[in-house]
Amino acid sequence: MIANLVQLAAEEEQNPLVPPGPELLVGALAFAIVFFFFWKKLLPNINKVLEERREAIEGGIEKAEAAQTEAQSVLEQYKAQLAEARHEAARLRQEAQEQGAQLIAEMRAEGQRQREEIVAAGHAQLAADRKAAAQSLRQDVGQLATDLAGKLVGESLEDHARQSRTIDRFLDELEEKAEATR
Repeated sequence: MIANLVQLAAEEEQNPLVPPGPELLVGALAFAIVFFFFWKKLLPNINKVLEERREAIEGGIEKAEAAQTEAQSVLEQYKAQLAEARHEAARLRQEAQEQGAQLIAEMRAEGQRQREEIVAAGHAQLAADRKAAAQSLRQDVGQLATDLAGKLVGESLEDHARQSRTIDRFLDELEEKAEATR
């Protein structure tokens, strides 16, 4: 059987690259039908889908650019607000430092005033105590001097007016001697 086929093929000395005429006609007709179908039905749909995709991509790019522009403007606003907040914080910190310094100065002045009042009150109390001590000492020394003078003179110096004059005279003499030795 193979021998028959080989013999048949040898009888038809035909070019294997060129198909026979009826086969070529059927092939061309089938190609024309497929081409017409593609051209009328498939190609417009494909072009439509491609156009939609191109528009979607371009729209997406435009939206992305718009979003990026908006994000950039929001970032600039944020940076401006942040700078303003930092400036405000620095101003508030400066005001707090100034108020603190002023409060410290006021407290120091108040403390100084209170100290001066206390010192003045102390000096006044000291002067009053000194005066009271001097008065008490004067009376005690006067009494002792009167008693001693009464014993020396031999008479009682119980008269109050006389006693005061004698005490005052005696103490004045003592003060003059004390001032002279200075």
